[in-house]
Amino acid sequence: MSGGVDSAVSAFLLKKKGFDVIGVHMINWDTQEEGTSQCSRSKDESDAKDICNRLNIPFHTVNFVKEYWNDVFLRFLENYKRGRTTVPDIDCNQSIKFDAFHKIAQDKFDADFIATGHYATTNYGDFQQNRNSSEKIRLLAGRDPLKDQTFFLCTVTQKQLNRAMFPLGSLEKSEVKRIAEEQGFHRVAQKPEVFLYIHSKQIIWF
Repeated sequence: MSGGVDSAVSAFLLKKKGFDVIGVHMINWDTQEEGTSQCSRSKDESDAKDICNRLNIPFHTVNFVKEYWNDVFLRFLENYKRGRTTVPDIDCNQSIKFDAFHKIAQDKFDADFIATGHYATTNYGDFQQNRNSSEKIRLLAGRDPLKDQTFFLCTVTQKQLNRAMFPLGSLEKSEVKRIAEEQGFHRVAQKPEVFLYIHSKQIIWF
C-alpha cells in the first residue's frame, strides 16, 4: 500500500473478489538520514493507513531501507558513474518487492500471493483466475497502453510472477480514478505521480 490511488483500488478490487487482504506499506528511503523532511513519507503512510481503515483491512509497515540502499540505489549510482542510466524500479521489483517483500509476506502474514498496483497482467489473469499448472506464466501488457508497466517488471522471474496478482491489468487509469472517487478515496485519486530526477549530486523526487 503506497498511499496512492493504484494500490488503493487494487486492495478494493481484491476485497470485492473475496480475498483476505492485508495492506502493507513499504518504507524504502530514510529521509532522516538524508536530512530532509519526513512529511511526504509520513503523508504516504498516513494515506495508506486511512485506505486500509476505510476498507476494514489490517495495516502494517515493513522497513526495507537497508535492502533498497544496498541492492537498488548503490547499483544505480555505480551504473550512473559509468555513464549508464538504469531504472531503479526494475531492480526494486525483482530484488525487493517480488522477492524480499514476498518472503516477509509469506513468513509474517502467511500470504499466498502479493498484489501490486502495476498496470500489467499475465496469461493467468489479473487475479490468477486462469491459473494452469501445465502452462508457464507469461507477463502481458495491461489494457491501458499509456500506463503499461511491463517494462518495470521485465526482470521479475516466472517463480516470482507465479505468486503475484495485478488487479489493475484490465483497467485504464481513468477507470481506476473513477473507482477511487466512488469509494471515497477522493484525495488519493488526485495525488500527483512521483518521478525520479537527477541533477548533479542531488536526487530529487517529484
